[in-house]
Amino acid sequence: MVKITDVARHAGVSPSTVSYALSGKRPISEETRRRVEDSARALGYRPHAGARALASSRSNVLALVVPLRTGIHVPVVMQFAVSVVTAARDHDVLLVTQEEGEEGLRRVADTALVDALIVMDVQLHDPRLPLLRTLDRPSVMIGFPLEAEGLTCIDLDFRAAGERCVEHLAQLGHRVVALVGSPPQVYVRGTAFAQRVVQGFTAAADRAGIASAVHPCGTTPAEARRVAERLLSEQPALTGVVVHNEAALEPLVDAFEELGLRVPGDLSVTAICPDRLASTLRVPVTSVALPSAEVGERAVELLMRKLGGEAVPEATLLPPTLTRRASTAPRTVDPR
Repeated sequence: MVKITDVARHAGVSPSTVSYALSGKRPISEETRRRVEDSARALGYRPHAGARALASSRSNVLALVVPLRTGIHVPVVMQFAVSVVTAARDHDVLLVTQEEGEEGLRRVADTALVDALIVMDVQLHDPRLPLLRTLDRPSVMIGFPLEAEGLTCIDLDFRAAGERCVEHLAQLGHRVVALVGSPPQVYVRGTAFAQRVVQGFTAAADRAGIASAVHPCGTTPAEARRVAERLLSEQPALTGVVVHNEAALEPLVDAFEELGLRVPGDLSVTAICPDRLASTLRVPVTSVALPSAEVGERAVELLMRKLGGEAVPEATLLPPTLTRRASTAPRTVDPR
């Protein structure tokens, strides 16, 4: 995909000059404009249709609203942010990270600085929803509140992701499983994706007649060790674990092995996390991938279509894909 920076490099100008030359928003010399247009044609560069149509009356800035609250795993958040910036092409992206709720959203929306908004870290009962429904500019949510009518939302189907992990363990014969989830603060806030993983995990375990438990977990090795000890104390027959906590995944595997459980010989571990993390651990982990690149790209696509006046679907749920790796195996039956 050709980007505005590629055109700028080819034409020997800055990206902002390319934007101005193609949009006509600022005076550019005829010679520079022709050079930019020639480079754009040579490289096959095409701005978003919505951006082209509205360039003369828009700021070409998108806001990405992602409050960095406690319990958030920043590296994963940044993967989503990078995907949005990459997909936005000739739009700048304003990153809004302060935890200001509706007030912060209004502060950004009430200025002429941004054309549209992408909102992350969505809660089931998100206090920003009434404002988002009445804004005079388009928005897309990465995440699903409980009441999503009248909004445009996209995300991984986290409920189905939780179900898929349990189904995989059940197919391998595991009868006692646990979910090691996000930090406690994430559940206290009612963060939507975390709640839906719990719902899917519990529903799938109930359907399969499997004993299950859910344990929030902090992000430090010490917290992971405490959760591992508690799990083995409360569920001595435990043979399968689902981890939805990127920071705790590797410390948990280490803690279980320090407590005498081999992975996957004694304990099968699955996770919902980025593929890169799951595949590079000492024991590569069977996982449902977080499709940050696809979610970011499609969120921007939805936003651009709304900017262009097109109708878009209210709900876009991406189905989970589970990749089997070395951390899961059939349950070993104790001959005793």
